[in-house]
Amino acid sequence: MASCGPALKPKPPHIALLFTTFPKTSEAFLQRDVAALQAKGLNLKLYSLWGGGGAFNGLPVRSFNKWRLIEVFLVIIPWNCLRRPRLMRDLFEGVFTRRAPSWLNFWENMLGAGFAGSFAREMRRDPPALVHGAWAGAPATAGWALWRMFGWPYSAGAHAYDLYEHGGDWWLLEKLQHARFIHTSTEMGRRELVGRGVPAEKILCIRRGLDAFPAFKPLRPDRRPLRLLSIARLVPKKGLDHQLHIYAALKEAGIAFEARIVGEGPLRELLERQTAQLQVADAVKFTGQLAQPEVWAQLAWADVLLHTGVVAPSGDRDGLPNVIPEAMAAGVLVVTSPVAATTEAISQERTGLVADVDLPLAWVVALRRLGEDDKLAEKLRAAARRWVEENYDAHKNTARLAEGFAKAMKG
Repeated sequence: MASCGPALKPKPPHIALLFTTFPKTSEAFLQRDVAALQAKGLNLKLYSLWGGGGAFNGLPVRSFNKWRLIEVFLVIIPWNCLRRPRLMRDLFEGVFTRRAPSWLNFWENMLGAGFAGSFAREMRRDPPALVHGAWAGAPATAGWALWRMFGWPYSAGAHAYDLYEHGGDWWLLEKLQHARFIHTSTEMGRRELVGRGVPAEKILCIRRGLDAFPAFKPLRPDRRPLRLLSIARLVPKKGLDHQLHIYAALKEAGIAFEARIVGEGPLRELLERQTAQLQVADAVKFTGQLAQPEVWAQLAWADVLLHTGVVAPSGDRDGLPNVIPEAMAAGVLVVTSPVAATTEAISQERTGLVADVDLPLAWVVALRRLGEDDKLAEKLRAAARRWVEENYDAHKNTARLAEGFAKAMKG
């Protein structure tokens, strides 16, 4: 009998994207990645392991209700001890024979394992063609555990926090060993992974990106007072205590400036006290965390973005903070410390200026130059915009990530 209607097109196999928290204001770059993957027609299912949830771009975001951990401990773990004794043996052996670098990392990995156990039945009804953990912590643990349970292929991101905080993630190499590929967003990350024994051919160095480039604003002809901007979480690796000393040095040198620090974090109260002690409170404003449209408004205001990143006592450091390419794209000049992967974008005298945070006077010299030398400023701004257009296009970069997904699904 002939069909009475058009044949339904089969749904393409889906990719399960696992995040620690999604969507998250301070991780707009992940939202850009998802939107660009959607635009390429990939069938995505989104999962948030800690908070988050709701919907993004019309896609539901499944969140992990922590009450489900009761089921994990009372039902799923005992059941898997019977059904998958080798997996459970390996898990318990790992827990009791090695020391986690921190309690936070221990519980991140337990969260990933708990998610895998809790969502296993549900995901089996519509198995993913690939599980991708956006970070090498809890999301990659979940991907690894699901692979151990069902053989589903998985891939993982491995970025600065995963690699350096307290020496790196607890189960990093075990999780990366069987991943179809590892996504890192800097050459620094690639080198670190290779140095730890990850085969170079498994590593995809794909930068983040902008889904649309902002208008390139004109150089403000009279940059007095100089408008300085920092966009950063108020945590040790951002080196904001050094930045306040730079502001004090600027004031002592007689350079008029206005500074805004955008972000929130545990160091805010300490930094505000230090601002008063250094007698720069009249020129430095803490705005708190702002939504992305307001961040772009701050970039429209600023002449120069300051990034004073350092290696934190825990070993954590930045990769290439997304705000640096965002500033470069908008026409904001950038001065950065030479820490981590920032100099992959900011080349001295080519796309910006580089100065050591322990030398405040070097920052005074750099900022004086940017405030007074129009020719230098225009040269740096033009080259910075070119770098971003060539290296930080979300659609181009996500196309490479989509190719990685397609290859990983084929096996």
